[in-house]
Amino acid sequence: MTLYEKAITLSKPYLGPATESFIDRQCKTRLKIEPPQLMSSQLAELSKWVGIGGGLIMDQAKANELSAKLAALR
Repeated sequence: MTLYEKAITLSKPYLGPATESFIDRQCKTRLKIEPPQLMSSQLAELSKWVGIGGGLIMDQAKANELSAKLAALR
């Protein structure tokens, strides 16, 4: 399983059917990469933007929880 696939699987309970489009958008606009190219060195930045963007569409505590879990992915 790629890191991108792990990020999608981890995020699904938080973002539901919007998961792929949300993570893809963060990768493309914030990290300037195609989502499957996600590397562990980019997880901190992805985590930051998921916390910010996620806080706009869900409870901030849940967004922070997801952000922390993404940052810990390996």
